Amino acid sequence: MASKKRRRVSAIKAKKKRRYLKFLFLTFIVLCGVVFILFFAGALKEYLYSPESAKSSVHTSRNTYKATLYFSDSNERFLVPEVRYLPKKTNVADQVADLVRALIKGPNTKLIETFPRKTTLKGVEIKGDGTALINFERDLVTLHPGGSASEIMTIYSLTNTITLNVPSIQKVKILIDGKEAETLKGHIDIRDPFTTNSELIVEGA
Repeated sequence: MASKKRRRVSAIKAKKKRRYLKFLFLTFIVLCGVVFILFFAGALKEYLYSPESAKSSVHTSRNTYKATLYFSDSNERFLVPEVRYLPKKTNVADQVADLVRALIKGPNTKLIETFPRKTTLKGVEIKGDGTALINFERDLVTLHPGGSASEIMTIYSLTNTITLNVPSIQKVKILIDGKEAETLKGHIDIRDPFTTNSELIVEGA
């Protein structure tokens, strides 16, 4: 009698053990499935929203174009290109204005801005000889840090950005409050238009 009871108890324990092991196994399978789903979802999100993917999707848009802006290196010796995707404009003056505003907003990388952030663009006029007249408010002068190196970076980041992105523009002239100015801050003469200076450009930030 006692033997039958022990066998019954052993059978019950074995059954409970099998149920427990089955429960652990199913729990393990479910956890593995959850981890896999989370990993897959994370990888998919990273792919879909990665900078490269974003650039690719913007690049393929019919409403944008690839523009290269030029900002200063940390020593204010060279200009370094930074790619942006800007809205396409049928009007050349509007396209130039967008490029200037993008420069004023500053770089998205560790490059150095070449315009004071609060600089105000008043307008853009395109002359028949391919000269772009860029008219700024006086805050460009009052907020500019000055120094010959800094002035050169401002002048040629503007000139190179415009002339190298807009084929119809060969020269850039800076105006302050609609008038010709001698310098930005006392160093570089800005009374004459400027042309592209490729010697200041280096690749890579």
